[in-house]
Amino acid sequence: MSSPQKENARALPDLELLARYKASSEAYYAGILYQRYTHLILGLCLKYLKSEEDGKDAVMDIFEHLVQALLKHEITNFKSWLHALARNHCLMKLRKPEVRRTTSQGLEEMDEKLFVENPEVEHQLDEEEREDRLGHLPSALERLNPEQRRCVELFYLQEKSYHEVAEATGYSLNQVKSHIQNGKRNLKIILTRS
Repeated sequence: MSSPQKENARALPDLELLARYKASSEAYYAGILYQRYTHLILGLCLKYLKSEEDGKDAVMDIFEHLVQALLKHEITNFKSWLHALARNHCLMKLRKPEVRRTTSQGLEEMDEKLFVENPEVEHQLDEEEREDRLGHLPSALERLNPEQRRCVELFYLQEKSYHEVAEATGYSLNQVKSHIQNGKRNLKIILTRS
């Protein structure tokens, strides 16, 4: 790629850079995207990890994970998605390897995944609102039909892939995707009314 093309790429919006990266798999585009938010990610990592060295290491680890994750996920708001990715990375680093995620941590991450890219949520919730909504999540899950609840719990709380959820439940891949999509939509409805 010539230098003028690289300079032009730097001026592109996030979603255009993301589309170019997905089309070409050229790490250059992912690098531009990540560079725009590196200072924010470093700040987030320092907040969680409390060490400059660990924070800088985490920034590099997140980029390595990012180049693969970008190809797998549909992203509508890169900055919000990256924040969630970085936060989850830090939380995973803070956990001891032998300790499984607790239900409350899993619910918190699920809550963020449910709402972070929702265009109807125009502002970031303050901590009190978020904790209140998080408190309603277990009862909201209980209100889903059994198929949706099982698929949503496996996908979000146990971080299973679509294929792993299909194997665990016996549903087809299309049924799993449908149950997760419908369950996610129903949870949003239930939680926004809570």
